[in-house]
Amino acid sequence: MTKLLKSSLVALSLLVSANAAEKITVAATPVPHAEILEFIKPILAKDGYTLEIKEFNDYVVPNLATQDGDVDANYFQHLPYLEEFNKNKGTTLVHTAGVHLEPMGVYSKKIKSLDELKNGDSVAVPNDPTNESRALDLLASTGIIKLNSSSLKTILDIAENPKNLKFVEVETAQTPRALDDVTIAVINTNYALNASLNPTKDALVIEDGKNNPYTNYVVVKQGNENSEKTKALNNAINSDEVKEFIRTKYNGSILPAF
Repeated sequence: MTKLLKSSLVALSLLVSANAAEKITVAATPVPHAEILEFIKPILAKDGYTLEIKEFNDYVVPNLATQDGDVDANYFQHLPYLEEFNKNKGTTLVHTAGVHLEPMGVYSKKIKSLDELKNGDSVAVPNDPTNESRALDLLASTGIIKLNSSSLKTILDIAENPKNLKFVEVETAQTPRALDDVTIAVINTNYALNASLNPTKDALVIEDGKNNPYTNYVVVKQGNENSEKTKALNNAINSDEVKEFIRTKYNGSILPAF
């Protein structure tokens, strides 16, 4: 009876401990954000937190969910996008821990080099303001177009287009699918990886990681940046274990930013 009682008490204690674990809910895009969050689950568990990951395939809903309090945080975006989103949507979201950089790349199913571009070829670029500007900057760095000196550029800021390239603005998440219909597409690395594209092997051109403003951050609603949940999440995601995980798993296609 004594052994049975002890076993029951131990089981009850474990159940109480499990139920006492506080939950952190984070909205994220699948690759690499959700993968990195999956990796930190055991790290957070040691600190008494259960991590719930909600995956999304767009850049709007995760921010709205964070603003509305449906999730504690999100992890999918860089600072220029966040600032533009706050301005346009009236949200009060703030960035906390910087985690990684996803170099944007140019991809194609039709050519092997940008030198093969012909007059009138088509180019898909993301249609949200910050990523479109970033994509155009990348293309301009190759010399195939020249841009006006605007801070946020659109296709209207193309000053010189010697090959008369036809630009198609596509929802950011759909840029990999556009590869079947255009000559080249400029694709964010998370969506490239999700489409089984290898940025270090398949990209015709890829961004330089040095002094790059497009680090991806953990984002929370203003007022929650110093909460215990946010501190625990940031400590886990900026750990040495995560830095090594990013370096090993993504082999240079994604770079740690801390």
